[in-house]
Amino acid sequence: MQSIGEFVGAPMDEKKLRLAAVTIAFAVAGSLLAGCASYTPKPIVPTNTAAALERRTLDEPRLSQFIAAASPTYVGGMRTWDISTLTLAALYYHPEIEISRIRLALAKAGIVTAGQIPNPNVSIAPGSGILATEAPSPLTIGFLINFVIETFGKREARVEQARNLTEAARQDLASVAWQVRGGVRTALLDLWAAEGRLRLAQKRRVLQEQIVAILERRFAAGEASALDVARERINLSQSTLAARESERQAAEARARLAAAVGVPVRAFEQVRVGLAAFDSPPEMPDVNDMSEGSLRRRALLERVDVLGMLAEYEATQSALRLEVAKQFPNITLGPGYAYDRGDSLYNFELSFDLPIFNQNQGQIAEAEARRKQAAAKFVALQARIIGDIDRAIASYRGAARTLATANTLLQSQVRRRQQIDRAFQMGEVDRLAPLTADLEQEVVQLARYEALVQQREAMALLEDALQHSMFDAGDSYIRLPEKQPGMPDTVDATSPAAAGQPK
Repeated sequence: MQSIGEFVGAPMDEKKLRLAAVTIAFAVAGSLLAGCASYTPKPIVPTNTAAALERRTLDEPRLSQFIAAASPTYVGGMRTWDISTLTLAALYYHPEIEISRIRLALAKAGIVTAGQIPNPNVSIAPGSGILATEAPSPLTIGFLINFVIETFGKREARVEQARNLTEAARQDLASVAWQVRGGVRTALLDLWAAEGRLRLAQKRRVLQEQIVAILERRFAAGEASALDVARERINLSQSTLAARESERQAAEARARLAAAVGVPVRAFEQVRVGLAAFDSPPEMPDVNDMSEGSLRRRALLERVDVLGMLAEYEATQSALRLEVAKQFPNITLGPGYAYDRGDSLYNFELSFDLPIFNQNQGQIAEAEARRKQAAAKFVALQARIIGDIDRAIASYRGAARTLATANTLLQSQVRRRQQIDRAFQMGEVDRLAPLTADLEQEVVQLARYEALVQQREAMALLEDALQHSMFDAGDSYIRLPEKQPGMPDTVDATSPAAAGQPK
């Protein structure tokens, strides 16, 4: 048999052979590492991210493209933003959406990780041997490759678990979209309620000012008491304060709306917010369908959090399957070669763990417990949905009855106002009587408006419980693209020059 020196075509001593073996080992390692990913630092610069957030507007061209793709009726550059377009803007800008997208990307990467085949292990052992009765032997060099063979479907179970977790993350993205949409709707509803109260308070203040003026003239003429004047002045002060309070509520609602969309409040300075959806919702609730019909069944079976919880339960099933498979050991195959004192030696090793002391019982018990926990959470979620629907229906029915009573009282007050107006035209009463009747009507109108606000708030509760939109056209916003469509990056801002600039 040829020696290594003869094989390479030149005489080599033992030291050179050992150096050559080490060099070969490093060359193999270098070739394997050449295809590896490299680390690129991306530090966060808080001043850049803050500047980018402050620069956000509703006139962003890519925002217009995003809304136009989701809403065919959208007209770019418009100045009126309704609940549908503001919801889409929130889905484009809101940071929680991007967090959920990244969580989904992480789950997808988990599928790749779960499907990876274990790399073989290579052992290289250069050295020399010295026998007691002989001269030093030629170089001894050898290597052993260990291949791990996973048995009983462990890899398939891992991949299945990762896919189920990815589906859960996908449904979580849709669930977060619903929550973001609910924040926009609530802020808009609060703004609508505050502006309505402000209009009614201003009308009441105008009437109160006229009444005070008449009573002050009568008091100066000795025809009215100071007590009457003082009482109406107090009412005027209360009306003025109520108007100011409504202005404050409207300003707060506008700020909450900006936060719900994910833009600074000044982004709303040059736009008009459309609130017609709350004046006349396109879909009024069908209580029977919600209490016993298809909408209730759909909520219990198809709400995005229900689908997400089902995916999580399937992931626990896959995890249990994996732990059961781990009772059976993997097999390690180790073919190898060695050159020893001029002889070529080939060997083959077979090894596996012996499940003597445990058969993975603890891990299996934990996986079974996690599956039971996931099942209990799913049942608890459905029970909570039933409770939310029933509570929202009860609230809506009560609000509807209150609104019906308020409508009856308002109609009665309108008829009384008409009677007083006829009496005033006939000269039977003075100017103070119609003004007082108008003031009474405005008080009833305010009570009726508060009942209407309660009814719209009950509709919002129904919307959340059923995950079925009632104030806009449809539910398309829950089907989000899994990657953000071209939004300016506000996190990966690593240089001051890039602050607020889109990539």
